Amino acid sequence: MTRVRFAPSPTGMFHVGSARTVLFNWILAKQSGGTFVLRIEDTDDARNRPEWTQGILDAMEWLGISAADEAFEGPYFQSHNAEAHVEFALRLAADGKAYYCDCTRDAVVARTGNENLPYDQHCRDRDLERGPGRALRFRVPAGQTVVTDLIRGTVEFDNAAIEDFVVLRGNGTPLFLVANVVDDVLHRVDLVVRGEEHFPNTPKQQMLWDALGHTPPTWAHLPVLVNEARKKLSKRRDKVALEQFRDEGFVMDAMRNYLMTLGWMPPDGVEIATFASMIATFSLADVVPSPAFFDIKKLTAFNKEYIRAMTPAEFFAAATPWVTAWQQSHPGHRWNDAIFLAMAPVVQQRCETLADAPGVVDFLMLDAPQYDAGSVAGVLTAEGRAMLADADDAFAEVEWEVESLKACVEAIGEARGVKKNKAQGPVRVAVTGRTAGPPLYEALVVLGRDETLRRLAALAATPDPELPVA
Repeated sequence: MTRVRFAPSPTGMFHVGSARTVLFNWILAKQSGGTFVLRIEDTDDARNRPEWTQGILDAMEWLGISAADEAFEGPYFQSHNAEAHVEFALRLAADGKAYYCDCTRDAVVARTGNENLPYDQHCRDRDLERGPGRALRFRVPAGQTVVTDLIRGTVEFDNAAIEDFVVLRGNGTPLFLVANVVDDVLHRVDLVVRGEEHFPNTPKQQMLWDALGHTPPTWAHLPVLVNEARKKLSKRRDKVALEQFRDEGFVMDAMRNYLMTLGWMPPDGVEIATFASMIATFSLADVVPSPAFFDIKKLTAFNKEYIRAMTPAEFFAAATPWVTAWQQSHPGHRWNDAIFLAMAPVVQQRCETLADAPGVVDFLMLDAPQYDAGSVAGVLTAEGRAMLADADDAFAEVEWEVESLKACVEAIGEARGVKKNKAQGPVRVAVTGRTAGPPLYEALVVLGRDETLRRLAALAATPDPELPVA
């Protein structure tokens, strides 16, 4: 059974690249009936913060990766294992696979005359003993290191181009390379799936695995995520925080589905698929090594599809946080859950994110719509006022159902020589405050005859656009 691990550092928001990596690892563990190990690499005291650790756990929980699942193990904290990191490093020294070095960078530059050259192995044969200010360097063996990667293929590294790298600093603290390897050894990890940016470290880590007497894991390095300019996603430049997408109303299933397509495609070519089907069909052999474009427009299209596929009750439950926020920002509201549920099927068709939901039906939940000034100015013409008056008269008697209301408005437009698609404009603005929104006649049925007539009369009687505007 496969043992995979996800080893994030708690130094910021949860990157969408990390979200893809954790999903791939989770699926591989579930496929094999294996184990998913979560390790928090929290040894950077200057940048680590407890809230970032909690953010990692919350983001994973949102993606459906829970410590309650039998495949989940952890979280472990790298900082708790510092003694083992040092112990393993000292074992390298005892076996002659590492040596102590008291060279400063300035001394190396003075000897070589070039500040860009790697360490010159000056202390390899000096037989220095452990002491203050002396770093422990790994003795890189001669020859080549062959890394077999499930995505990138077989790559040969010339060891002569790899300097004798430090595993313990002069103050005795371990570096990331040895800490990472030791933790993987202790957690019995046999498959490492991580981002492409870690690939250059792989030959060094593979040497450490060998030197410590353990079989290296199988490697798989995922393609880098890029923006529309085909530049690597940057926290400073691009929208990359999973939490931001979550808080803006992206649906978990849509985000999870989209992330799975970044570098991999379901065998049948159908991109929108259930997570269960992806667990059944995902294969690292099908992941392509070329950069994957993180396309927010495409993610949004996925999100719209998932929102539309919800039942009204599911949609109502999912949109509740944004409904609550809307209510808090509109103290004079008259929010009605039954009205929202009745309108849910048409609201779903107009939402890109869950955050859009309250704004589609807000006109139904207020004593008066929030008028858009441009929309009002566009219908407060002589013809527009006349059509409002006609609608006011006709609506007093018409059967209050969708088809009758539609026929009524179209007849008013035809009588005045107005095209069907424009005939409803004055009525829509009077009722909703704007020219675009959910299907008008369904909204009128929900709003009711009396309130509709009141709003028609209010707009028709307005001498100018001096109305409460959005």
